[in-house]
Amino acid sequence: MTELSYYPVKGCAGVTVAEARLTPAGLAHDRSFMVVGATGRFRSQRRDPRMALIRPAISDDGARLTLTAPGHGAVGVDVDTEGDRRGVEMFGRAYRGIDQGDAVAEWLSDVLGAASRLVRVPPEHDRVTTGSTPGTAGYADGTALLLASRASLRLLDRRLAERGAPPLPMNRFRANIVVDGWDEPHTEDRARRITIGDTDLGYAKIAIRCAVTMVDQGSGRKAGPEPLRTLAGYRRATGGGVAFGAKFAVLRTGRLAVGDEVAVSEWGASEL
Repeated sequence: MTELSYYPVKGCAGVTVAEARLTPAGLAHDRSFMVVGATGRFRSQRRDPRMALIRPAISDDGARLTLTAPGHGAVGVDVDTEGDRRGVEMFGRAYRGIDQGDAVAEWLSDVLGAASRLVRVPPEHDRVTTGSTPGTAGYADGTALLLASRASLRLLDRRLAERGAPPLPMNRFRANIVVDGWDEPHTEDRARRITIGDTDLGYAKIAIRCAVTMVDQGSGRKAGPEPLRTLAGYRRATGGGVAFGAKFAVLRTGRLAVGDEVAVSEWGASEL
């Protein structure tokens, strides 16, 4: 394993680390917070690409969150895990969230240019994720973990070069785990059970990609049509959309670290 990242606030910048604790809902603190609009609907880089410029930092115990953004300084939050719950909505599904107060709401509204509030997953959050292996997650789009391989990115970069397009960094795909050492691109599609460190992962589904992959994570600007245009030429999914990476549920919690061996103990056929 060559990279390990978690995303404390859904849609905002990630935190790359050398090691992390794996919980039933994924890497500790991953997608524990979400930015919502006035109606409670979640905000995403699909419509708010500037979210990529918001950089979260969270204490190990999850009690203190700090957000920074260019030109807007920083705002600190003493994380509330006991306050009133409010209804929030993500992809048409209703969830609950704990509002984190007016100060961070005003800061986010200023950065994004639209009324926004920050909510946290409540302790009683009991979301069940779908796929071949069921599991749970915070406010992630799908399941607890997104895994992608360097071999898959190298193939995409070759395809981009054939179109005269530049290579893309892996951060376009906002993966939690990046694996190197697999010779065949998209090996992650066929891995059904993986052991990393003292943790076990179970395959849930291929990762269908959206317009967020067209956002330059460094500038917070849409830079389309790549990679979706090129992926559409060779990675179309049977059920629609294009795929890159695979999603996994947590079978056994523990710690994992960059440099850990990625051992596949069960294989299956690709869904593509």
